[in-house]
Parts: sequence; structure tokens; C-alpha cells
Amino acid sequence: MNTVTLNNGVIMPQVGYGVYQVSPAECERCVSDALRVGYRMIDTAQAYHNEEGVGAAVKNSGIARAELFLVSKIWISNYGYEKAKRSIDESLRKLGTDYIDLMLLHQPFCDRYGAYRAMEEAYKEGKFRAIGVSNFYPDHFIDLASNVEIVPAVNQVETHVFDQQIAAQKYMQEFGTHIMAWAPLAEGRNGFFTNPVLETIGKKYGKSVAQVALCWLLQRGVIIIPKSTHIERMQQNIDIFDFELSAGDMAEIAALDTATSLFFDHHDPEVVKMFMGWR
Repeated sequence: MNTVTLNNGVIMPQVGYGVYQVSPAECERCVSDALRVGYRMIDTAQAYHNEEGVGAAVKNSGIARAELFLVSKIWISNYGYEKAKRSIDESLRKLGTDYIDLMLLHQPFCDRYGAYRAMEEAYKEGKFRAIGVSNFYPDHFIDLASNVEIVPAVNQVETHVFDQQIAAQKYMQEFGTHIMAWAPLAEGRNGFFTNPVLETIGKKYGKSVAQVALCWLLQRGVIIIPKSTHIERMQQNIDIFDFELSAGDMAEIAALDTATSLFFDHHDPEVVKMFMGWR
């Protein structure tokens, strides 16, 4: 397993298992399967409503807590200093752990500064090993990172071959912040699994489209959390450390970039209105 060293010295696996859209009823089984095939980082969130399933799988896995890396996120309905503090303790309870390895602010809206102060305090108390943000575009990210005591260790944003976040990653690097990809397989959108560039490169290495796209992200230093509910695909998504893309392959895939979200534009007023309804 590849690792990255965060800006506070914490070592984080570069590949993890994400549980977005995994139902609470299925979560324990899926995380148990992921741990069985070798994943040691699990990414969840308050808004996914499956922290308890993650916690149960971890508890029943027999794997020492120190060998695991748990990531969660505070939802905007829990923003503000006091509400964030309460939600942090609730996440710890649901996950059945004394500490979370990385806690993120899930969205760049509402009282993010109050919530971030609560995270900084919890970090100092040992409840978190690292803190960061999610879905913070460069303007949101630079604004917050320039005005907090503890610079975010990670910024988790939509990142895949069609929306590569090249400029955003450069700004993060200026602050020593690592980029982490959600939807690294684009959730199959835009003809991802039949893309001719990815298919042709995959044939050279005897790898699938998904494996090529994930390897491309790894070679850019991106942290990834591919999700599948099928154990065979979980295995495939982690079987990406035995080949390396050439400079030519990397350039061909770079040319696929549209620099456009396939999901949400966090600067679109209608999208912001939608999130305000989800508070």
C-alpha cells in the first residue's frame, strides 16, 4: 500500500474504501469485505448515515485500531462551533472509537469557521489525528487556509480523468495540503468504462479501465477512495500497485480533462440553494 505523509507528519494510506451511497443496512458487510481484501482506510461521513456500520465492521474485524485509518466529515447542519463540537462526539460514539484519523468539513457553506474552530480544538484534545476540508474550491480553500491556526491536511474534491483538478492541486500544494479524490471513477459517467483511451492503455498492461484511471491518480499523488459493493471489484480497485503508466500514457489521459464537474458546481447559485435546503 502506498502512503502519503500529511503536513503534520501523520502517515495516511493513499488508497481507501469509500462508503458514499452505501446503505446503512449494507455498510457493515461492505466494509468487512473491504477490510478482508486489504483496505485499511475507510471514508465515511455524518451525512451518509452509516458511521455505525463502519464502526461495527471495524470492531468485528479483529484488526488493531492502530492499523486502520478512519475518515469522516461534519455535515453543514452541524456547522457552528457548539453544534460541531456535539457532532464530533456523536461521530466518535457511532464509530465506536476514541479518535478519528482525519475529520473534514464536508461543504464550504454556512458557519464553516465556527465548525473548523471546533475541529481545531478536538485535534488538540487528541480526538483527531488530522483535520481538513472537502469540496473547497481554490477560492474557498485559500480563504480558509489563510485564516485558521491549523492548515487543512487534506481537501477532498471531485477528481477523476474528466475533471482533473490540476490548478486546484497546485494551490493545495502551496499550503502543504494533499488532494483526495471523491468519485475517482466518475461514478461511471461520461462513458467512463468504455473510454477508448483508457481501454487502449489498459490492454497494454493487462488492466481494466478502472485500474488505469486509479493508477493515473496515484501517480499524480492523489489520495483515492473507490467504492464498490462487490468484493471482486474491491479487489480489482486495490490491485493497482504492480504497474506504472508511462509519461506518454499520463499525457494521453491528461488530454481527457474537461475541467468541468459531472456532479455539482459549488459556485452555481442553484447548487448553493440546494445545499441550504439540506441543512
